[in-house]
Amino acid sequence: MNRFKVSICQMSVSNEKQKNLSTASDMIKMSAAEGANLVILPEMFICPYDLELFQDYSENYPEGETLRMLSKIARNEKIYLVGGSLPERQGKRIYNSSFIFDPQGEVIGKHRKIHLFDSNLDKDVCFKESEVISSGDTITVVNTAHGPIGVAICYDLRFPEIFRLMSLSGAILAVVPAAFNDITGPAHWEMLLRSRAVDNQFYLAGASPARYQTKSLTIYGHSMLVDPWGEVIAKAGEEEQLVIGEIFPDRLTEIRDKLPLLKHRRTDLYDVYNK
Repeated sequence: MNRFKVSICQMSVSNEKQKNLSTASDMIKMSAAEGANLVILPEMFICPYDLELFQDYSENYPEGETLRMLSKIARNEKIYLVGGSLPERQGKRIYNSSFIFDPQGEVIGKHRKIHLFDSNLDKDVCFKESEVISSGDTITVVNTAHGPIGVAICYDLRFPEIFRLMSLSGAILAVVPAAFNDITGPAHWEMLLRSRAVDNQFYLAGASPARYQTKSLTIYGHSMLVDPWGEVIAKAGEEEQLVIGEIFPDRLTEIRDKLPLLKHRRTDLYDVYNK
């Protein structure tokens, strides 16, 4: 596998869906012009992260407006595209879903957020995603010409088991569209991204929107790309920008040869995935 370039679109998100789609389209095209082979959008990039908005902004697969746009632009720019996430409507249920497209514009995978963010961070920040969103039940790894890529969404990042399963499935990169807030972000965002990368000896890409205020939360920003040694190789601040870095598959081999922790697992003593 040869090296390839990744671009994370840390885009501004507004209340206007068409404006958000235009921003996403522009940033994807800029990423492709910079030579990106894989482009990543953030969590809930078509609407602010307010639970009361998800129903109105939700789309059906495959005929949703956003999905058609993402398919077309992936095909036109000849890129792999992780379409952040959006509210996916299926019957009476809504899922927080990430659709992954290949350079022909075909959907090659879909991840529905497994772990729902129900929290009481302080007296002013209470968020219960499960009141609106249904949880997924599949760990997602898609095959690409660059190698297998895992996809998870936001709160999934706090559960190391699914990233270990991605790694054991051959993933060289895990992608996490997310919208951490200004309480959890400074405390845990970089720590979790670096930890998951080190634990599993693969690359980790965290894709956030640019900083903005919702009804309940302030979104943190700080998208970043981390290598298998835990080094941050590209990072954003709070503003809208592209975060671009390269993935070197040989880097995984080098690190796993130096520190073969995946081979050293004592599966005779623990079997956490089948309980």
